[in-house]
Amino acid sequence: MGNPFDAGARGRTAPLARPVECGAVRRLACAGVISALVVGSTAAPAAAQMEWANKIFGVPTTTTSYERRPAAVEGAVQNPDDLRTGDIPMRSEAMLAALDLAYGRYKAIAQRGGWPSIPSQRMMRPGDDDERVPIVRRRLLATGELRSSGFQSFTFDGELEAAVRRFQASHGLAVNGRVDRPTIAALNVPVQARMAQIKLNYDRISKMMERTGPAEDRYVFVNVPGYQLEAVEGGKAVLRHRVIAGRPGRETPEVKAFVRALNFFPFWRVPDSIAQLDVAPRLVKEPDYLQKEQIRVLSGNFNGPEIDATRINWAQFDSKTTKLRQDPGPQNALGLVRLDMPNEHGVYMHDTPMKPLFGRASRAFSAGCVRVQDVFDLAAWLARDEPGMDRRRVDEIIAGGTPVDITLARPVPVYFAYVTAWADEKGNAFFRPDIYGRDGLNELSGDREHDPDAPPPPAQGLAP
Repeated sequence: MGNPFDAGARGRTAPLARPVECGAVRRLACAGVISALVVGSTAAPAAAQMEWANKIFGVPTTTTSYERRPAAVEGAVQNPDDLRTGDIPMRSEAMLAALDLAYGRYKAIAQRGGWPSIPSQRMMRPGDDDERVPIVRRRLLATGELRSSGFQSFTFDGELEAAVRRFQASHGLAVNGRVDRPTIAALNVPVQARMAQIKLNYDRISKMMERTGPAEDRYVFVNVPGYQLEAVEGGKAVLRHRVIAGRPGRETPEVKAFVRALNFFPFWRVPDSIAQLDVAPRLVKEPDYLQKEQIRVLSGNFNGPEIDATRINWAQFDSKTTKLRQDPGPQNALGLVRLDMPNEHGVYMHDTPMKPLFGRASRAFSAGCVRVQDVFDLAAWLARDEPGMDRRRVDEIIAGGTPVDITLARPVPVYFAYVTAWADEKGNAFFRPDIYGRDGLNELSGDREHDPDAPPPPAQGLAP
């Protein structure tokens, strides 16, 4: 179908100045504790795993699922309900039609005068009496989160709280029912900017389809600012997973590649910049750190002979001549499986010991690679055409604790894309913050505002 939108609202994606490095040390100070977040490892008894998890995260754990992980993280919603629903793939003519319909709805709102701006002097909570409550009601009536105008009081009642939660969910915000600073910033994005954002993302998807040709029968699509992955088969999305993507400054690039192999219990070859800037300074203060994290020091290259770490002056460490490699296992920064997809940026998908981070609404924590929740389900789907490979076999490999590499006879295409607006078949629009500033719309800058009340990522390790 042709593009129904005006020219001039096209996305601008700046190329990365250097290859993105992936897999920075996850939770490097938590030696051994990582095994509390996975099952299938014999590294420690279940009781010890539970004790470690409680010690580090201060929360109760559950042992009924395949992956043992803390049931909650302070300030986070465990497993937020933020995945797209339905079986329409993001990369499809049906999605373009849905965006076209959404654009028409927002155009009609603009023709009716748009929506009011909300003063942002302070937060509003359920139960508050605030002179801005009627303004919030009018704003949410405009886009349909509030179903009826009701009694125009100044009280933040339950009906308004439910509408605020619907708005937060559709805009990728922490769903807390409060009109906090990030929520006000998103509410105050003008209707014209939302129209431009819809047009821009229509154009992105359309151009991607033109550039890459007809959709393959099976492929993986990762939407970076949406923090989600979908596995597509026969023109329908059959799996969806939450993901963790690159943080600003270490962005996950847009790329097309092929998943060619699954590496169970992988080594992690610490990128030079992380070794030089993060690990070496830590070793000056914590000489036993390498032993805790099962990281070996190698001469020359990642396959070189091992060096006695006590003989190295870490204050003068040179990552060009000395390499660091982490042994496989539950302490490994890549988790228990790596999905190998060779590409010019050196990024890939993998497991992670930092599973509590999937409970955050905003999940830009990695150094460029994509960490996948419930990754073993995806691995089984990718390898299902290989002899003897299914979900049960994946579980057997994990339980065995031995490195296994599986080369796919039929590599599966994978797309890393940047989509900040989409719609469902009814034309309901969904937006995500422009985390890397690639939309090029000044009106969205406030939409990227960091929540000052949100807790930082767990501080037990170096930056991921």
